[in-house]
Amino acid sequence: MARKLAFLFCSIIAFYYGLNVHGLDNGLALTPPMGWLSWERFRCNIDCKDDPNNCISQKLYMDMADVLVKDGYRDAGYQFINIDDCWAAKKRDKNNRLSADKERFPKGIKFLADYMHKRGLKLGIYGDFGTKTCGGYPGSEYYLKTDADTFASWNVDSLKLDGCNSNTSDYKTGYPAMGHYLNKTGHPIVYSCSWPAYLTPSKVNYTIIAKTCNLWRNYNDIQDSWDSVLSIIDFYGNNNKVLRAAQGPGRWNDPDQVY
Repeated sequence: MARKLAFLFCSIIAFYYGLNVHGLDNGLALTPPMGWLSWERFRCNIDCKDDPNNCISQKLYMDMADVLVKDGYRDAGYQFINIDDCWAAKKRDKNNRLSADKERFPKGIKFLADYMHKRGLKLGIYGDFGTKTCGGYPGSEYYLKTDADTFASWNVDSLKLDGCNSNTSDYKTGYPAMGHYLNKTGHPIVYSCSWPAYLTPSKVNYTIIAKTCNLWRNYNDIQDSWDSVLSIIDFYGNNNKVLRAAQGPGRWNDPDQVY
């Protein structure tokens, strides 16, 4: 009952603030954010014992940050190092806060954010609107405010909010609610929504989404194949009119790493 009441409160917040408080109010992502995301290559590999150089861990993101700086990507505009799924501990702490897996991220997420900032980079974090992430880790449903405050306390610069293990009918209140809570922290966090990716194109209202999110996924995950890249290009070509109309400074279509 308590969780249902918490979600009802989030829905009321989202309705009340409606068009007055949304992702675009944060003044971020005036140009399309560029960087590196771990999912396509490293997925949910948590076997750091046998595969220490390719597992989701503190080391992986530090190594990639160093590559972006050393090889000139940072200076070309690729600023973000984005953590994807499977970074968290399997359970929330005693205060219902998310925490990083202690073995794979021994110094925590704030350490990684500081590491990025010292190198002129930014850190993105992953969450999920549902009860669990796609990889089975704790989701943000019923904990939107708590998680927004946690991410801000870690000084992360971006949040990708996925949509696994959730009811799509809740998106129109849940995603704006998280945007509201992120704004209320006072810490600048680019807000990336997977909202339209879980809906059929005919059911997507990009006008509302563009008033809530800085960028949004709207098609399948990119795979390690040219056919996958072509399918994303075809989707954008076939839906060019509506997608082009929705985007602009602070609000962008996200073709999932094809940038």
